[in-house]
Amino acid sequence: MNEENNYIESRYPSKRLCVFARNGMAITGNALASSAGIRILQEGGNAIDAAIAMASTLCVVEPTANGLGSDNFALIWREGRLHGMNSSGKSPGLLSQEAIQAKHGPIQTMPVSGWTPVTVPGAVAGWVAMSERFGRLPFAQVLAPAIEYAKDGYPIGAQTARIWNLALAKARRDWRNDAQYNGYFETFGYEVKAGQWVKLPSIASALEAIAQTRGAAFYTGTLAKRLEEESVRHGGFLRASDLAAHETLWVDPLSVRYRGYDVWELPPNGQGITALMALNTLRSFSCATHDADAIHLHIEAIKQAFVHSKAYVSDPLAMKVQTDDLLSEAFGKRCAGQIKPETAQSFGVSDPAHSGTVYLCAADREGNMVSMIQSNYMGFGSGIVVDGISLQNRGADFSLESGHVNVVAPGKRTYHTIIPGFLSKEKKPVAAFGVMGGYMQPQGHVQVLTNLLDFSMHPQEALDAPRWMWKKGMEVAVEPAFDAKVVAALRAKGHEIVVEPECGVFGRGQILWRLENGVYCGACESRTDSNIGCY
Repeated sequence: MNEENNYIESRYPSKRLCVFARNGMAITGNALASSAGIRILQEGGNAIDAAIAMASTLCVVEPTANGLGSDNFALIWREGRLHGMNSSGKSPGLLSQEAIQAKHGPIQTMPVSGWTPVTVPGAVAGWVAMSERFGRLPFAQVLAPAIEYAKDGYPIGAQTARIWNLALAKARRDWRNDAQYNGYFETFGYEVKAGQWVKLPSIASALEAIAQTRGAAFYTGTLAKRLEEESVRHGGFLRASDLAAHETLWVDPLSVRYRGYDVWELPPNGQGITALMALNTLRSFSCATHDADAIHLHIEAIKQAFVHSKAYVSDPLAMKVQTDDLLSEAFGKRCAGQIKPETAQSFGVSDPAHSGTVYLCAADREGNMVSMIQSNYMGFGSGIVVDGISLQNRGADFSLESGHVNVVAPGKRTYHTIIPGFLSKEKKPVAAFGVMGGYMQPQGHVQVLTNLLDFSMHPQEALDAPRWMWKKGMEVAVEPAFDAKVVAALRAKGHEIVVEPECGVFGRGQILWRLENGVYCGACESRTDSNIGCY
């Protein structure tokens, strides 16, 4: 075998099958993280412990998409009902329109890198909150796999290595002469190849401090102090007081009924409501055949949903529209009535962006299920790394337009792209699912769910099916494997179809489906390093 193989390309198509297990299942975009979840289940932990173990391990083995400076969200089925967790951080107390203009001049949009778009990281607090409310094992034990991989090393996955190197090339071009990015280059500033042994000692040290103090070091201790020191040094707005004020929220999930199932998403500030609005619109149509007519309806429903979510969704305290109104049957029918079956339309402006995110799901023998997502937003996030903590650039989604619902303000949660999904039927849990990838996520949720519920695909088929992504206006990207006849028919309806060879823009997902006999059926993404752990 040629060891210079990139392990990405293949001469032959491969086939994945659904995987089945009864005692537990753990699925992530990385085999090592999935195995960390199974290890915790075998040590006596439950699905919540396994999810925390996988989330923390992903900060190490897939740092191209998330890190200790991320946010996270979760839907947790436990004690006979669904619980929602929102651990997204607020903007720093010093961040305002005036402060941004004073630092950057008369800019029209938020910067996407550096200290300015950094918001308070919520991921670590999310792990702690989940552990305290529902976990079974000691917090330090649950973080042990992540610490071991960071300290002792791990072989990096093929897709992760590819994305790492793409990000490095861009960083060398854009950040090399700016001291605020020194931490990134010290931690990640070298090329890697698939299977290379990678050690991340600074992340190991940060994780050990987090494990020993149950997160206190991050929000009120030594790590918080270091984050403030570096922020002040480089003109950032984040302070230790912002970290100390962070609060993880337990919220009531939102749902719509679709084809006899209840589809669940978290409420704003997340964009899960976008997927629900689209499904609420599609309820008015019959879409039994996976053809151009059905895909056209899906695209048009997504367009409208994005127009509404970009206009109305932000920090719930800033929203002027009730979520119940956006998900009402009347509103769905109104949106459906605006769709022309034979003609594509431009309902407004939205420009879905690419990003880096990790999704994971877990289940145990007791019937607990977790759907969880975690992200630095755009790849390595802001590019700021402090003592192993890569900080997200979630503030890049704030608007600088006065009067806009999502305008930047001190202590505010921004419109958030990452969304875990859940499916139930007759008040029983059915599936945890998610599709990563910025503004692709609601589009991925709609496509995966319609594949399952309209087109009768099994979970692995539902993930493998070629995807489309609405970009803006009339422009829609499709994967190269998309049926040429369907592409032609969509173009005839007025869609501007672009064939996009980069699979990463179409999202990466997992599905954990619970059969009626209690057996779990797992499916994972063919577009990344995904794997399934079983117990």
